[in-house]
Amino acid sequence: MAQQTQPQLALRRQARYLKGDLVLFRDVERFWLGLPGHTFIGRVERSWTNIHNHRLLYDLMELNVHGNRARSGIDPDYMRPLPAAVAVHDIDTAPLNETDTGAMSPAAVAWLRQHLAQHDSATPVRR
Repeated sequence: MAQQTQPQLALRRQARYLKGDLVLFRDVERFWLGLPGHTFIGRVERSWTNIHNHRLLYDLMELNVHGNRARSGIDPDYMRPLPAAVAVHDIDTAPLNETDTGAMSPAAVAWLRQHLAQHDSATPVRR
């Protein structure tokens, strides 16, 4: 008789977030109900412990183009960090010596234009 194996879920180590950290979080009820608009970008405002179940929860400010919205009692199991290195990867790896700005990502072009406008000098030397 072949032994059946149970699917294993990957368990993540519990992360701790600090005030000001940017996170991706999921409204778990909307997600499991298959409703749209279940994943958001948020900024950590505070952490607190639920007195009934002793779970660490977070209050976030949902960052939205239509205006920010406070979210309370977010379970960290449904949050992931948004590291700065990921957010600026395209800027860090932009081919700044390219003559064709079409070869650069929009973020790299925006950075380059801002830098040149501020310093009114030649293209910055890559370090």
